[in-house]
Parts: sequence; C-alpha cells; structure tokens
Amino acid sequence: MMASNLDSASSNSSDVSQFQHTPSYCEENVYLLCKKLCADGVADVSDLFVVFISNENKHIPLWHQKASHRADGIIIWDYHVICIQRRKEGKAVDLVWDLDSSLPFPSTLPSYVSESIRPSFELFSEFQRVFRIVHAPLFLRYFASDRRHMKDSEGNWTSPPPEYQVLVAEDGTVHNLNEYINMSTKDVLEDVGDDSVNAVFTKQFGVLVGESQLEQFFSYISR
Repeated sequence: MMASNLDSASSNSSDVSQFQHTPSYCEENVYLLCKKLCADGVADVSDLFVVFISNENKHIPLWHQKASHRADGIIIWDYHVICIQRRKEGKAVDLVWDLDSSLPFPSTLPSYVSESIRPSFELFSEFQRVFRIVHAPLFLRYFASDRRHMKDSEGNWTSPPPEYQVLVAEDGTVHNLNEYINMSTKDVLEDVGDDSVNAVFTKQFGVLVGESQLEQFFSYISR
C-alpha cells in the first residue's frame, strides 16, 4: 500500500513491536500477524478474518494512522489491510489488529470503526470505502505476492521490501494481490444474511461489504 506522506509515530502499546512490520506492505504484515496470533495461542485461525479496505478510485481515508503528518492521524491510502478477530465466548467484543494504527493494539471493533473509519463523517463518493472480508484460513492458503506492485516503471522499489522471501500460494500462484484490492461500491452485499456468511467461509476472495455493514456482518457471524 502507498500513501501520499509517511511519518513515524509510536503505538499506544509495546505489544506491536512483537510483530513483523514492513512499511507499505500491509498485506504481508497481516499475513504474518495471523500466523503469529495462532502460533502464540492468542487466536484460533478459524476466528480470524483478513479485511482489505479500498475502492475503485484507490483513495480511502483512515484516521489514527502512524504514517500521517496530522494530529488526527488521517491519511489517504490506496488500500489498507487489517485483521479482525471474532470472539464468540460470552460477551467478548471482536478485536481489530492494525499494525499501522496508533490506536490501542488491538482495538475493539466498535472503537476502531468509530475512531479510525468514522462512518458518521460525510465523505465524497470517491472516498467511500469498501471492505473485502476474507476468512484467514483461505487467505493463508491462497494469497500470493511477488511485490511487483511496489516497483516503478524502471523496476526500482518504491518502498524497501521485506527481507524474507516472497509469499507463494499453496497452489503455486505467485501474485494475486490485485484480485484482493480491486473492489467497487456497486459490488457490495445487498444485505447481510446466511448466504453472505456462508460465502465468506467458502470463497477464496471473500465477500464485499459497505461501511454501514462491517459491524453488522461480524455481529451476524459471531452469533
């Protein structure tokens, strides 16, 4: 992912330092985050969902982002990726893991939506955000990136890549990032129901929801 400006900021929690983070490679950061949460016993992979945020214009605002120059932390990404952890026990609240956020790590889903997404803030249509929700087991199996999107027309890196090897899907696919980040407001679900919930557990590229449906979707699948 790329933004118009980059700046350093500290997280509200030292826990974030335990996770691999390469600036501008949020999709790979979340891939490794999912694996670490499972390896550390923090989450079961079946309760993790990878959420891509973008739109047809590749201009989406998020608040409280470390890369921002501004006091409110707002930045315009071409796309962003977070992890949402479903929590089914008792009255536990679903959690958002965002390595690029200055909010508490993790944040509760309602808090993250309120503070970072701010659905009540009126946006021009070109900034309306779409959320692609992908079940983590499917993401870890099928996602692949050879990082071609981070090179300019002359083959130079626009941002230094991670030092580890590129991520290759189990079926041998070497790059399919575009299929995750290409999305449009006209393709979002008409309503949240059993069909959409079944789809997120079976479709490689998950389901698309609008801003007003994100919390509703997770409330539905956490029943």
